[in-house]
Amino acid sequence: MKQLTKAEEDIMQILWELKKANVKAIIEQFSEPKPAYNTVSTIVRILENKGFVGYEKEGKGHIYFPLVAKQDYSNQSINKLVDNYFQGSFKSMVSFFVKKNDMNIKDLESVLKEINKKQ
Repeated sequence: MKQLTKAEEDIMQILWELKKANVKAIIEQFSEPKPAYNTVSTIVRILENKGFVGYEKEGKGHIYFPLVAKQDYSNQSINKLVDNYFQGSFKSMVSFFVKKNDMNIKDLESVLKEINKKQ
């Protein structure tokens, strides 16, 4: 699965939330200043070419929908992060966040509970 640019990911986040939308509806979800119609339309076509978005015709326009589930993309992105920055070790990643004080004890306990549920 290919990585998305920030702009592509922003649009995918909107499509994952809306399930189906035309370009105008996607633009409405952005805060001010809103991107130009042509910009969003171009990015949606790029997402289509990458296999992330499909469409159905509606009148003269298109309704776009995600072809890749958010969970599948999230899993792939996290695994790539762990591989690239933590030598494939989730333990190293958790240790990093604990050391940087980005993770408190409650968060760590919650993670441990989730791990224990899967065992």
